[in-house]
Amino acid sequence: MAATSETYGEWPLKRLMTEVVGSGHKSADDMTREQASDAFRRILDGEPDETTLGAFWLANRWKRNTPEELAAYVDVMDEGIESAAPECDPVDCGANYDGKGRSALLGVASGLVAAAAGTPVVVHSGDRVPTQKQDAYKHVLDELGVRTELAPAESASMTDTVGFGFYYQPNFAPEVAGLEDRRDQMGVRTFVNTIETLANPADASVHLGSFYHLPYAKRLINTFDAAETATVDRVVMFQGMEGYDDVRPGSTKVAVWNEGKDIDDFDIETPNYGMDFEGEDLAVDDVAADSAAITESVLAGERTDEFADAVAVNAALRIYAGGDADDIDAGLDAAREALESGAAAERLSTLQSF
Repeated sequence: MAATSETYGEWPLKRLMTEVVGSGHKSADDMTREQASDAFRRILDGEPDETTLGAFWLANRWKRNTPEELAAYVDVMDEGIESAAPECDPVDCGANYDGKGRSALLGVASGLVAAAAGTPVVVHSGDRVPTQKQDAYKHVLDELGVRTELAPAESASMTDTVGFGFYYQPNFAPEVAGLEDRRDQMGVRTFVNTIETLANPADASVHLGSFYHLPYAKRLINTFDAAETATVDRVVMFQGMEGYDDVRPGSTKVAVWNEGKDIDDFDIETPNYGMDFEGEDLAVDDVAADSAAITESVLAGERTDEFADAVAVNAALRIYAGGDADDIDAGLDAAREALESGAAAERLSTLQSF
């Protein structure tokens, strides 16, 4: 029997490797919730040997985590999260923390448009998170002159003041942020890259995210359903660009889940909503700086090109996710009105002066 302590259970990572997950991607067993919870508590505390930790992360990657395992990780992560709920109930946007490197990051612009249309939005990220360590929400906001290294209570106040809020991972989830050095040494993504996007520092009831393949979206939705700490009762996910919450142009699949109901998935053709172009048309040279400039010019009405069209459609998806539009068409009408009226530009000004 493995040694136990008052802090941990009976499943140190080395034992899990030997008896459960370490035999290879075809023969490894899945962990119970108790085993996965014990493992992640040890990881957050820095208890495992570094070699064992790396082996465990790779074993999880090979075998692919079940929703039950991911839910256990989410619940343990939540124990160390300092949440701060705004008075409004925003749409929580969970994009990959390790960022984008080729295409414009449109979530700030589309979030502000949604806010101007009456759907509050929150986003969250860290700062150069492994493995890619590319531009994320923080870096676009930094380029816009927005305060980003906020305490969670300040983020909640920003959300109520602007209708758009940013939560900074090192301040709301310092234990997870503390793993960055070890994650960087892995050279590949781990399950932490997955679960940090499911953090909910604003205690929102709606999550919006992206996926590459539909089975991955269903696994994340089932994770929310299985997580004991989850406050989310509605999830909307779509095929995004570079793993981010910017919808992919063309034929795109959307998955929707409401608590107590089955997952509904359907296809949309983005040209029908004004995005009649290719993903390459949204490419930029400097993601943070160029995305900030695009945000300002689109919201000011100075450009009506493919970037403006993409911002409007992404805002429509946020409005639809938040339940403020019955369908994406209605969300698009609301988004365009927020842009044309100047209300979205006013939200950006308020955000920059917060």
